[in-house]
Amino acid sequence: MTTVGYVCGFIGAGLTLLSYTMKSMLPLRLVALASNFFFVIYGFIEWAIPSLVLYATLIPINAKKAWDIRRLVRDIERAKEDSPIAEWLLPHMKPRQAKAGELLWRQGDRATEMIYVETGKLKLVEYDELLGPGSLVGEIGLFSPDSRRTRTIVCETDCELYSLSADGMAQLYYLNPKLGFHVMRLVVARLMRDASRSVAPKAPVPASGAIANTTD
Repeated sequence: MTTVGYVCGFIGAGLTLLSYTMKSMLPLRLVALASNFFFVIYGFIEWAIPSLVLYATLIPINAKKAWDIRRLVRDIERAKEDSPIAEWLLPHMKPRQAKAGELLWRQGDRATEMIYVETGKLKLVEYDELLGPGSLVGEIGLFSPDSRRTRTIVCETDCELYSLSADGMAQLYYLNPKLGFHVMRLVVARLMRDASRSVAPKAPVPASGAIANTTD
């Protein structure tokens, strides 16, 4: 005979299946949390100890994940253009060294990474422009439809760089949408600067350390 415990168990199973069909992370976590509660009730009534222990453990985990996602949404809403990129991007990047004169990529090359300049200077060959510490380069190529470089970049001096691969970028964007928000701001700033170059004289070289100084 069907009992309340089994009814709760079937409801929990249904909610678990539903969570696997969801793409939005916050609703997914909330549905998973509800599923955990029903499985805990099932485990308690039917005295299914493994189920009771497992889903009781998952409740605080899913609750924290849901809270983190909600907090991230608020961070995105409050984020400003001058939010320091080093606070949230560099921990996910790999350090690398580059010597003066080293070619990072040519125009038309396939885009496989984005670069953050820690020390030293890079040269944007087409514009004869120097990019100093704090510059983020290569992000546009990762988002372009053909994944190709639009500019040539060489090291003007010895540099300490941080690299994030295209796969790493995709994973980080999935885990932390705030990254995508800031990258979109950087890309728009770059496109606006390029548009202004086409109708105005060349602008002075930006001050070293400006995060918005981006190129590809």
